Amino acid sequence: MSRTPDQPALTPRFCFNTTALRDFLRISRGTVDDTISQNLNALVTPGTSNSFDPSSTTERIARPVHRRPIDTAACQQFKDKVLFPSWQSRSDVLNYCAGVATSPDPDDPDHVIRETEDLKARERLVDERLDPYSSRYFPREARTEALAMLIRNERMVESIIRSRTWSLVGERCDNGGVEYDKALDAWRRADG
Repeated sequence: MSRTPDQPALTPRFCFNTTALRDFLRISRGTVDDTISQNLNALVTPGTSNSFDPSSTTERIARPVHRRPIDTAACQQFKDKVLFPSWQSRSDVLNYCAGVATSPDPDDPDHVIRETEDLKARERLVDERLDPYSSRYFPREARTEALAMLIRNERMVESIIRSRTWSLVGERCDNGGVEYDKALDAWRRADG
């Protein structure tokens, strides 16, 4: 089974380091979700099925490995030990960083620069007849605003990836018609 990356230490510094944040999410998704077909195929153990089945000769084309159902216990173990912990780890990171993005940022290194630019923009005399572009002012974005936008985007990506992964898991394992978020919540309650 896949080994998911360890969850990083959750600090504001980690969240504001967007490269580290994106790398963690990318590696975690690549380890489990992007390789879901390979992970599910690994659960099919050759030779564990019953001996030769005479009814298999009635089929013209044997079912490929990627379409064979997987043992229920192996599926459940994969979901409980690999899939859901990976999703939970990413959820924890995104939730923590969303909290950081909505909190005041006393350590913002660009705060003084933004304040100075805002003050200059307010004091500037604008004569649009002479220069129609002189009234344009694009304030710098605070790093908390940039982080909030990144988290929103990553949550949308996460939703799409989880939906796709869950549908592939549902093809090979029995999901009982449950949506991925409800299955994850049930796992959280059982695990917690």
